[in-house]
Amino acid sequence: MTVCEYRPGLEGVPATQSSISYVDGQTGILEYRGIRIEDLAQHSTFVETAYLLIWGGLPSRSELDAFEHEIRYHRRLKYRIRDMMKCFPESGHPMDALQACAAALGLFYSRRALDNPVYIQKAVVRLLAKIPTMVAAFQMMRKGNDPVQPRDDLDYAANFLYMLNEREPDPLAARIFDICLTLHAEHTINASTFSAMVTASTLTDPYAVVASAVGTLAGPLHGGANEEVIDMLQQIGSVENVRPFVDRCIAEKSKIMGFGHRVYKVKDPRATILQGLAEQLFEKFGQDEYYAIALEMEQAVSERLGHKGIYPNVDFYSGLVYRKLGIPTDLFTPVFAIARVAGWLAHWKEQLGENRIFRPTQIYTGPRQQSYVGIEDRPQIWDKQFTASATYP
Repeated sequence: MTVCEYRPGLEGVPATQSSISYVDGQTGILEYRGIRIEDLAQHSTFVETAYLLIWGGLPSRSELDAFEHEIRYHRRLKYRIRDMMKCFPESGHPMDALQACAAALGLFYSRRALDNPVYIQKAVVRLLAKIPTMVAAFQMMRKGNDPVQPRDDLDYAANFLYMLNEREPDPLAARIFDICLTLHAEHTINASTFSAMVTASTLTDPYAVVASAVGTLAGPLHGGANEEVIDMLQQIGSVENVRPFVDRCIAEKSKIMGFGHRVYKVKDPRATILQGLAEQLFEKFGQDEYYAIALEMEQAVSERLGHKGIYPNVDFYSGLVYRKLGIPTDLFTPVFAIARVAGWLAHWKEQLGENRIFRPTQIYTGPRQQSYVGIEDRPQIWDKQFTASATYP
């Protein structure tokens, strides 16, 4: 076996062969099953896009109607899952709550009939249907309120916005949120998708697969970045402070949240669409105080770092859209998860088709041929490696 070059983060190392999505980072192209993201954002819906990603092609009218019907029918949660959520601390992050709830679904639907198409179809429907309900339910419960029950007469996006506050959303707001879900549904082998694939390769159940992906998405270098963009804009405070802030970040070599991407060396096509969606919302519902700061940020960063291929990514404008839709900041990443479930399930299904458990190798850098030293003869290194504390709860 040939020892390959070590690349931190597996950058540029193919981990699989996939027909689900395609990215050209040099020209800013994203396609789902060969269809440009711009076309899907304009003409499709999230549920139709999820069908495309998971089953491999656009559905007929009867197929789409049946898929939508099944999702609407399975939106409600088992009462024991709701009872479990009532025990979560109110201060807990919604992504932690979502990960726990996604894993808990496996307790109720744990039969791992991974060679049974009916089992796979039911798992896909349950996860697409129940994840939004979980996010909205935790949002209500942590404020001391009962969760809002789903409405079967509302579509996927409108129903989620309704469950957040028990108010039927404006049609434009619902449509824009639906497009946001489509934009976030899939993006090749990112960190959370890779996590899902590794978990899937062990042939565990799909609920564990999604739970592992949710945990990975929660990190600030992945899905959590959209929350940190809003924190950054609030910290900057005004347009006049933008360029000094950018200059300081460059001088200190600190990350500017919402900019740069491992793949894209131009502006993320999803960021372009999201910026347009934000402007539609601002035109109808009023400006966001941070939008001018964001525009100046994009200009300043492009001038200083554009030559390095650092431009806005999908996280930069998504938070401004969600703010205007009335979504709390710490729900931004759970909303990302609601959308990305479609991509995770598509890769889960693809992984099952030609499965081989992931087992990469490593380059060992530690010592060898060491002798065991008795505890009486060891040097004192306690204070260097571990500090005792009496403050554990």
